[in-house]
Parts: sequence; C-alpha cells; structure tokens
Amino acid sequence: MDYPLTEEQQMLVGSVRAFVEQELAPHEAEVDRTGVVPDELGAQIKNKALDMGFYAPNLPASVGGGGLDYKCLALMEREFGKTSYGLHGYVHRPSEILMACEGEQIDEYLNPCVTGKKQEVFALTEPGAGSDIMSMQTKAVRQGKEFIINGKKHFISSPVILDFAILFAQTGVTEPPGGERKLVTAFLVDADTAGFRIDRGPKCAAQRAYHTWQLTFDYCRVHESKILGEQHKGFELADQWLRMGRIWVAAGCCGKMERLLDLATTWAVERKQFGQSIGKFQGTSFKLADMAMDLKASDLLVMNAAEKADNGIMKNEDAAIAKLFASEAVGRAADSTIQIYGGMGLMEELPIERIWRDARLDRIWDGTSEIQRHIISRSLLREAGG
Repeated sequence: MDYPLTEEQQMLVGSVRAFVEQELAPHEAEVDRTGVVPDELGAQIKNKALDMGFYAPNLPASVGGGGLDYKCLALMEREFGKTSYGLHGYVHRPSEILMACEGEQIDEYLNPCVTGKKQEVFALTEPGAGSDIMSMQTKAVRQGKEFIINGKKHFISSPVILDFAILFAQTGVTEPPGGERKLVTAFLVDADTAGFRIDRGPKCAAQRAYHTWQLTFDYCRVHESKILGEQHKGFELADQWLRMGRIWVAAGCCGKMERLLDLATTWAVERKQFGQSIGKFQGTSFKLADMAMDLKASDLLVMNAAEKADNGIMKNEDAAIAKLFASEAVGRAADSTIQIYGGMGLMEELPIERIWRDARLDRIWDGTSEIQRHIISRSLLREAGG
C-alpha cells in the first residue's frame, strides 16, 4: 500500500496479512466450490482470531474490544478483502450500534458479541425496500409493554446462522405540519423468539460461502426492554452502521485490486507471445497502468474518509465517494486482469474468476452505485442552495 503508515499500523497490516495467507487463503477455493464453511473450520478461524486479538476490533477496549481507530480498521478490512467474506466473516466485527445497549442488554447482547459467544445480523433490507428504506413495511405495534412485529427481511448477510437480529421496524409516523414520515425503532430479537423464522436465502454467484438469510416475523412478540437505543430513533442508529460499512466495502475493494494487480503484473512478465513478454505490448501495459492508478486513488479516498471519521468530521458523501470509486475500480481491475490472462483468467484453477464474481457484489451491497451518486449529488446541490 502506497500510503504512509506508522510503525504500529505496519505491524497490524503484517499480522493480518499473515493471518489471511495462512488461515484463510488456503481454504478459499474449496468454500467457494461448496458454498459453505465447515463448522470445524469456522470455529478454528474464530478461535485463532480471538487469540490474535482480531475479534471485535472496532469496539472500545472498555467493553473488551480491540479499540482500534477507523484508519486501522480500514487497513484490516483491506487485507481481509483479498479473500472470501465467508471465511473472514468468522473474524467478526460486531455492529457498533450495539454500544447503545443498556442495563441487562449489555450482558445479554453486547458482551457475548465481543467474546464470540453470540453473533448478530443487521436486519434492515426488505423485499420491497432495498435502497428505498422509507418503503419499509415491517411494523411493530405496541400492546402494553410488548410490541407485535409483522414483516419480512431479506438479503441479511452472515456466514453463520444468527443468534439474534438487530431488527428495524416501523413504529409510527410523524404528524403534520412537518409532513408524514415513518418512525423506525431498532429491536434486539433472539433467534428462538416465537413468531420469528429464519430461512436460507437464495444462492448468490458472488461470495458463495457468505450466506444470505430471510427473516420472517409473524405476530412476533418482543418486550419493550428489547428496544435498542430510543424508540423511534432507529434510523439514526442504522445510519451509523451504513456510513462506516461503505468505508469497509471500499477498503476490501482495495485489497482485491492489489491482489489482481499483482497477478496481472506477474502474468504480463511471464507470459510470452510473438517472442516477448505480453507486458511489452501497450494493450497490456496500459491496463496495468490504469489498475495502478485506480488502486492508488481508491486507497487515498478510503484513508482520507477514515481519517475524517477518526476526527469526527466525515460526511455521508465522503463514504459514498470512497465506496463508489473503489467498487467500480475493482470491477474494472477484475475485467482487465481476465483480459490480460485471456482464457486462463476464466478457469477455476486460478482465483481471478472468483474475484471477478465477488467484486460484482461490491457495487450493490451497502448501497448501490446509483445510491452513492444520489448521496454525492444531493450534497453538492444542497450546498449550492438547490
């Protein structure tokens, strides 16, 4: 990575890189082929991550987490991005919004997520409310000290079946004159709660071992003590996760790009055609130059956004710009690498076609490219008085 790092950051990168190469990469082809991480392997990865201090690196040291700043977390995600989410998903980074836990919630949900005894999912997306979150149909209706929840969530990602969901549900609407707007509340819902069903979602061509789940709530009763944060303040909590999630996706894209550039450069030197290395031809060498340029720009955008986050000044558009550019750049890099390899680039014996498939998802999850452009343009227009 062509970015000035402190000695501590260099040590972190070296440790995570070695972990990825030794504990994760050897299994990536097999878990992609089968679409599943064996339980024994998943437990082995998690236990090793706990021993290495990689587990829950984003949560404060005061609750047992790693207490890393956003720049260090971005560096970690960059290295993990070089291999399957299905594997490094066992090196869990719990949702920061669990810090809103209070009272008994701390021992029941926050602490077990830090120690690896429980794993949550972030349940926001619905079949009819993907990018359009305000179209959410899942409702939680209060009855005394309980809420009755009905609705469905899909594309809920996790390599393992969840222990509980951080569920976002409509709990009311605002009144005029401000105009009607849905009010959303976050709930902590245990997997064994009556009326809560968990099913495997459809299989995806990308990140095959990183499963999606469908969550169904059919007159599911939860006590008001399961509210996370404040009632009607769920969107504020969700926004904390979504903004930083875009930085982590972008950082992972940088890792993929670095791996692709290394593969493409090595092949361009070793592969001979017409009596010389194919890297001598501009059709190949210019692709390498574009990949290097995209990688450097993506790294700078990610680290700039992470530094702003550390200083409390990151805006939504900072995360959107980093995610948009890096996710589209890794798509270009994957396509160029296949073109440089020719037919071999699409063979399963090499990791390139797998990275190509996996990279396609980066332009969709945590907000599509179109949503990122909307965030960026809206910010520009608002500042101009539009």
